[in-house]
Amino acid sequence: MARYTSSTDVARLAGVSQSAVSRAYTPGASVSAETRRKVLEAAEVLGYRPSLIPGIMLKHRSRLVAMVVGGLYNPFYATVLELFATRLQEIGNQVLLIHVDSGFSLDEAIPRLAGYRVDAVVSALAVLSQDAAAALARLEIPVVCFNTPLKNEWVSSISSDNREAGGAMADLFIAGGAGTFGYITGPRGSPANEDRLAGYRDRLLQRGFRDLQIVEADFHYEGGRDAAMTILGRPNVPDAIFCANDLMAMGALDAIRKHARITVPDDLQIAGFDGLSAAAWSAYNLTTFEQNVAEMVERAIEIVNASVAQQRAPGGISMEVPARLVERGSTRRVR
Repeated sequence: MARYTSSTDVARLAGVSQSAVSRAYTPGASVSAETRRKVLEAAEVLGYRPSLIPGIMLKHRSRLVAMVVGGLYNPFYATVLELFATRLQEIGNQVLLIHVDSGFSLDEAIPRLAGYRVDAVVSALAVLSQDAAAALARLEIPVVCFNTPLKNEWVSSISSDNREAGGAMADLFIAGGAGTFGYITGPRGSPANEDRLAGYRDRLLQRGFRDLQIVEADFHYEGGRDAAMTILGRPNVPDAIFCANDLMAMGALDAIRKHARITVPDDLQIAGFDGLSAAAWSAYNLTTFEQNVAEMVERAIEIVNASVAQQRAPGGISMEVPARLVERGSTRRVR
């Protein structure tokens, strides 16, 4: 295997010192234009590329940010990934992508994170156990996640206001004439799902409605479709169904279309959560809550930047960003 070209090789060919090679690749360093020209020409001849490792060891900063991703079957997470990667690179960071099998928890990624020298960790997934939160804190780098119920000195959370959104959806259904209600959940253990359900159920109780059918699914399109088939097979089909995300709501809508005696929204109102672009397609015309992903990503990056610049823990910040209700043809209001 060929040996990597070193800065010593470049210095020898350029006729300069090794420190001059280092300064030539350091923004703002003192080096003459002639010396920089010699270094760059020698580097081009030798195929030299500077290593980041010495700078990491000297400054204790890698400018690497770990992004933990999962659930990429859902376009929502792909949107978050793109926004995070774009913004982090705009401010001079590089992204280290770490994939986990879960669609809502990053806990399994922690052993891999410990092996990298990264400046921060960001994710749209949640931290779900105290042991995981403590393990992240031991890394002594800022960790910012979406919809995380656990936080500590180093772990912070940015969330949509899931409870308030659940309550607002109950109000919307009631305004549309619904008197019985359903909820298609995500998997147990998902904090966002549990908060949406809690807000929805509590508001229904406040408004005097106790009839709530709950069917557990898995955040996938197929899960929503199968859960809707289960509900449609029962003697008492609810007037309105809230789904924990848009993918399941789309699956539910497709299942309902096969049920000849039920139409949306006249017989059954349905809504989702996330604000996927596909929710606006004429085939679905789905009412949803649109998560303000751009705002959530921006707040996460602000926390990371402040913590890294000040070289201290961010202090366990918890922040909620309102979601926006987008009414479409899958729900109706009684005028």
